Amino acid sequence: MIDIGYYTSEALTLLHSLIGIPSVSREEESAADFLQNYIEESGIMTGRSGNNVWCVSPMFDVSKPTLLLNSHIDTVKPVNGWRKHPFTPKHENGKLYGLGSNDAGASVVTLFQAYRHLITTRQAYNLIFLASCEEEVSGKNGIESVLPQLPPITLGIVGEPTEMHPAIAEKGLMVLDVTAHGKAGHAARNEGDNAIYKILPDLEWFRTYRFPQESSLLGPVKMSVTQINAGTQHNVVPDTCSLVVDIRSNEFYSNEELFQEITRNIRSEAKARSFRLNSSRIDPQHPFVQRAVAMGRQPFGSPTLSDQALMRFPSVKIGPGKSSRSHTADEYILVSEIEEAIGLYIQLLDGLAL
Repeated sequence: MIDIGYYTSEALTLLHSLIGIPSVSREEESAADFLQNYIEESGIMTGRSGNNVWCVSPMFDVSKPTLLLNSHIDTVKPVNGWRKHPFTPKHENGKLYGLGSNDAGASVVTLFQAYRHLITTRQAYNLIFLASCEEEVSGKNGIESVLPQLPPITLGIVGEPTEMHPAIAEKGLMVLDVTAHGKAGHAARNEGDNAIYKILPDLEWFRTYRFPQESSLLGPVKMSVTQINAGTQHNVVPDTCSLVVDIRSNEFYSNEELFQEITRNIRSEAKARSFRLNSSRIDPQHPFVQRAVAMGRQPFGSPTLSDQALMRFPSVKIGPGKSSRSHTADEYILVSEIEEAIGLYIQLLDGLAL
């Protein structure tokens, strides 16, 4: 018999404490310290690298596949408009308010309670719980720095607010800096080569081009010019004009492939800030996904980025809460969502064959 009430109480107590410890990305040390102490006080040994904390199931067996339970302890900075204090947890009408309650504190605490239960029973897999940092900024000191220190992973469960429906695909991200070069001149005379005019065909290309392969889960690749900069003063023809382009990839293209296609089609110089954050997808027939479907969960494609982008193994994003509450004022999680998530995580994972 699973004592969901006990695990829910433990999860809420832990979440209260985590909300009260500011843990904005790259400033998570105090939260990591607290979580590590909490885990060790429950009798479980931990590993630590930077502000990432993990634990490995006892009796680890190298002949078994390994399943990773992961979520992040960092938050964004509080946005304007909070009527409650973002770092003071508050219960009200079945809701727990506080920064990081929904994204992704609820996932951290419910995944850990599921881990505590699952390691008390024999499973066909090894289990690792990892609370990572720098997820909100895709930082290199987060999960990317930890995975090489862990055993090979067969499946990752990524805790993010999805209302406990499995996101079986996720869009990737690539940011481009695009620059057109002209020649400066006096605006009153017929001088110079205006870089703004030179970049216009490329601006229009980004607006209208459609990559041919569209995803049933994620839709088309989406390119958005989000910033433009040129000129120093009104009477000088600008010699450079630059664009920032936000590109959200689907699972049919790597970021490198998109970059190659883009540079074949535009005249301006393009530089990618990173190729790291690729789209991800898991086979809909994967045993975890099929078990979720059998339990009435609805697979979907997620437009938002998570640490799945840094995982080179099959992964599913699933957790309590709603994505629309993330990064908003008066962020909250329902107590009932925490209780539901613990039960569902255990049902989904107990006895799972990978």
